[in-house]
Amino acid sequence: MTVTLHVCTTCRMGAPVPEDEPRPGARLLEALAAAGAPEGVRIVPVECLSACDHGCNIALSGPGRWSYVYRGLNPEEHVADILAGAAAYAATEDGLVPWRERPMIFRKQSLARIPPMES
Repeated sequence: MTVTLHVCTTCRMGAPVPEDEPRPGARLLEALAAAGAPEGVRIVPVECLSACDHGCNIALSGPGRWSYVYRGLNPEEHVADILAGAAAYAATEDGLVPWRERPMIFRKQSLARIPPMES
């Protein structure tokens, strides 16, 4: 079953960005798309994850799974770790990746864990 990696395209990483330059969140989306989504993961842009003080931000969600919001990600440094974490998440049935199997950025930069929606 496919899971979704939501990427906030409006994140500024806490710094002003000139209007004619892409925001860091948009650069993160571009870098993730260029690297290619792991099997079972779709990458979807979103305009805001309401964690502006912490950007760049992403969220992982899937049917019947816990959802996560991760903060403080860098489009130049964290692409491989984000994709590895998304692949590990997609491989679970409930969204709970064992702690030691998570990339370090997912261990340290989790902003929220949200229970699955009841059906």
